[in-house]
Amino acid sequence: MKPQARILIVDDTPASLSLLASVLEPQGHEVLTASHGKDALQLAARALPDLILLDVMMPGHDGFSVCRMLKREPETAHIPVIFITSRQETESVLSGFRVGAVDYIGKPYQAEEVVTRVATHLKISLLTRELQERNAALEEEMRRRGEAERARERADQRLSTLMSREAQRWGLAGFVGESPHLKRIIQDIERLQHFGKTSVLVTGESGTGKELVARAIHHHSPRASGAFIPVNCVAVPTDLAESLFFGHMKGSFTGATSDRKGYFELADGGTLFLDEIGDMPASLQAKLLRVLEDGEVTPVGANQPRRVDVRVISATNANLPGKIANGDFRQDLYFRLARYTVQTPPLRERPEDLPLLAKHFLQIFSDEMGVPVPGITADALRTLQAYAFPGNVREMKNVMERALILSAGSPVQKEHLQLFQERGANEGNAAYDLPRANSHGELASVPPSTSLGDIPFDLESAEHVLIQRALEHTGGNVAEAARLLKVNRSRIYRKFPNA
Repeated sequence: MKPQARILIVDDTPASLSLLASVLEPQGHEVLTASHGKDALQLAARALPDLILLDVMMPGHDGFSVCRMLKREPETAHIPVIFITSRQETESVLSGFRVGAVDYIGKPYQAEEVVTRVATHLKISLLTRELQERNAALEEEMRRRGEAERARERADQRLSTLMSREAQRWGLAGFVGESPHLKRIIQDIERLQHFGKTSVLVTGESGTGKELVARAIHHHSPRASGAFIPVNCVAVPTDLAESLFFGHMKGSFTGATSDRKGYFELADGGTLFLDEIGDMPASLQAKLLRVLEDGEVTPVGANQPRRVDVRVISATNANLPGKIANGDFRQDLYFRLARYTVQTPPLRERPEDLPLLAKHFLQIFSDEMGVPVPGITADALRTLQAYAFPGNVREMKNVMERALILSAGSPVQKEHLQLFQERGANEGNAAYDLPRANSHGELASVPPSTSLGDIPFDLESAEHVLIQRALEHTGGNVAEAARLLKVNRSRIYRKFPNA
């Protein structure tokens, strides 16, 4: 049976040691004894008793000096000391308290008094230790919470900084120009900022900034603090489309090694941007319509649907009414997606914005490259305004980046503007140049004089070269490049995911 407490008795009189032991041992305590101060100090350090009964008058080290040394050592400082003494003068008692004693017992001993005082101070000591442990645990918890709070504040500051940067990057400040077309788009975005649930369809040619419009709508809405999840519908593999959009459960199909959230759950509380919505497979259109109607998704392999709060902004350069007429796109889905529409005009309809855009891109690329911002000559600006820009803003961005490099710090001249149509005319005899489309949009055959010697012999590399040339030829316009190559846009996106 475990003793209730370990008590060290220190007295130079054997009869006193025996008497106190006979009183305390029947109470279930383990009693240790020492007859000298030196032995008491060594025994206390080794055995670490729960309480010490210490005689005041002893040869060598008296009780006061022994108590003083006990309280000096960290290992024994916490042990309560009760003096036993025949000297009960006030000054003697006070001296005992000054050196660290908690109580005193006068001689001759009264058994009941000894038992009661020992029990009381054992209980006080136990409660004190428990309180100290709890205080230490509380201080540790407060420290951890303080660190967590500081980490959260740092994370909030970083998030605030990132959101501020995102707002600057994708906000209305990113729309450069003064044309009526651009002002109309900005008005549309401002109208939508208080309607965070309304689905929006952004239409326009490739390269006209449809994603910029979508991000601006998101960042100027109540959902700005939520996620913006962009998805290119053409690049989504058909066999994985349902899993990618709605998620899946572990073991629901081969390779599903863990649960995974789909695009809708990732965008919960934010915005899901569906680019190239016109090319979404018919089987997925029906499931997308159900999610938009019910506000719920059911992951592959799950039995219960999950609620999602997602705003859907979609974009396309396709003629959706024509696709609806041909049966390639669901009319009911169109009405769900196009609750508000925004039209992005081609760059050729915004000639007054070209000078501002040119200077804007020069500023951006100069900052990125760490070089001074060059000027641009009037002749170069007239050349830009006379060019049709089939690749729209995306093409102009590429043209200005290249012009900055070619100008080498001097003002951008007309000869620094490598416009794709002009380059194509000048490079008609270049190796593996692309054939031109006729007035019906059909490719003419490759002229016999065109050199094909540098085209790779393996089909995969040759395909890569042709797609790259087609993208260059169309100024990055994927739809036009696909039409020239007579392939589906998904084939281009598989080779060039960032096209």
